[in-house]
Amino acid sequence: MRVTVGITGGSGAIYALALLRLLRQHGVETCLVASAMGAAVMEHECGVTLDELRISCDTFFDNEDLGAAIASGSFRSNGMVIVPCSMKTLAKVAGGISDSLLTRAADVCLKERRCLVLVVRETPYSAIHLENMLRLSRTGAVILPASPAFYNHPQDIADIVRFMAGKIMDQLGIENNVCQRWNGEMRV
Repeated sequence: MRVTVGITGGSGAIYALALLRLLRQHGVETCLVASAMGAAVMEHECGVTLDELRISCDTFFDNEDLGAAIASGSFRSNGMVIVPCSMKTLAKVAGGISDSLLTRAADVCLKERRCLVLVVRETPYSAIHLENMLRLSRTGAVILPASPAFYNHPQDIADIVRFMAGKIMDQLGIENNVCQRWNGEMRV
């Protein structure tokens, strides 16, 4: 299995780190592309540099390299997740603007009918944000807000982050037991 991970400038870089680690643990080949703001937010929020990110994936692509393999529909992939997905990136993908490798790779997933998961990280949403999300949802993209559950009684931030990473993996069709699933029993 091969998945492309895109990182943009929305807050929530920790979700991308957790996902990359879990994909590796599950034997999933990862291709990584990060916007300049994605790399900057990663370093600010997590203390992880772009060079350190490169070693967390199988293949790293420069966001300016529009001739890279992931820019083509002939590149075999099981899908792509953009985590976190900024509203700027969401708008570009919704509008078909493929002016970077990251947005082109997302566009390829849409045109090839491959799984595209957008982990949006903004609050509150404006009407424009919602319209862009609806537009992408109608094309088959999965809009997955970074909204963790609390029925599992998370003990720390790591539990919350793992829950979201597990939900992302579920959407990509990757079997996992990363997070505690709802069992139908409620404690009262």
